[in-house]
Amino acid sequence: MLQSDDVGGAPLLDFEAWRALLRSNCGRDVEVTAPNAFAGWRRPFNVCGLEATSVKIRWGSADPGCSDHRVERYRDVRCDGADHYLIIFQVAGQTAMTQMDQEALLAVGDVALVDAARPVTYLFSGEWLTLRLPRKSVRSHFGFEPQGGVGRQRTRASRLLFDLIRNADMEAASPSADIYMQFAVYDLVGALFAPSDPRSLARGSDKLFQRICGVIKDGFSDPDFGPVEVAAEAGVSLRYVQKLLTERGTTCSEFIYSSRLDHAAHLLRRRALLGTGEPLSEIAYACGFRDYAHFARRFRKRFGYSPRWTAP
Repeated sequence: MLQSDDVGGAPLLDFEAWRALLRSNCGRDVEVTAPNAFAGWRRPFNVCGLEATSVKIRWGSADPGCSDHRVERYRDVRCDGADHYLIIFQVAGQTAMTQMDQEALLAVGDVALVDAARPVTYLFSGEWLTLRLPRKSVRSHFGFEPQGGVGRQRTRASRLLFDLIRNADMEAASPSADIYMQFAVYDLVGALFAPSDPRSLARGSDKLFQRICGVIKDGFSDPDFGPVEVAAEAGVSLRYVQKLLTERGTTCSEFIYSSRLDHAAHLLRRRALLGTGEPLSEIAYACGFRDYAHFARRFRKRFGYSPRWTAP
């Protein structure tokens, strides 16, 4: 739990520093009304190579019964460089948040997903633990962009994610370990904020699968083209590409070979019909095979006969 008088010994922020912090996370077009009194602490730290922050705020108000403060942003600010998502854990106090027609009321232990590039309104007080996730990485791991403004009450996934973030700076990890730990972070975020309607996921994965098919169709003739290149060209993680193909009963490598062999069968039929006499080795090379022997073995395994049998 965060300390009651500060955040891990972090220096005290004045109001202008707090407003600058908000704008660095949420874009420049942020309206923050100066309170009568303000005290804030912020401690940035690293979570498996991701940016995290412990924050505590105290507001003063002309109304003795009011301890909340409002922050609003009215326009899309992706152009300001705020192209990321924020995971916000409510450690103390409460937060009311509205984004994309979604309303969330966070009590202690609850967690929310905020699209930092979209208009949002906060009414808040207390302490938070936040984690910044680059939009490109979120899209890469999930295969879709989740909707911001979604809150979740305490669940097993949220407790695991909170503990992982809170304890991240207690022990040093190697860069290679950070990569695997990031997978755990994104998996837990996915468990928390994946759409509840499975049809939404299916539609998103179908569109992504079609995009991957197009990428493979355009690239299979290159013998160096493989799953890593597919993922890079499609803009998603290799792990997600493999997951998507596994759900369809194959692997990315096998799908690439299947595309090569289908194209080879087409070229061989055309060769037989036109009587071109094109060397079979050239057809193999044109379909992304480095040598004819490998091509012939694959072709026989796939179709049950030698590619030579289609020759006139």
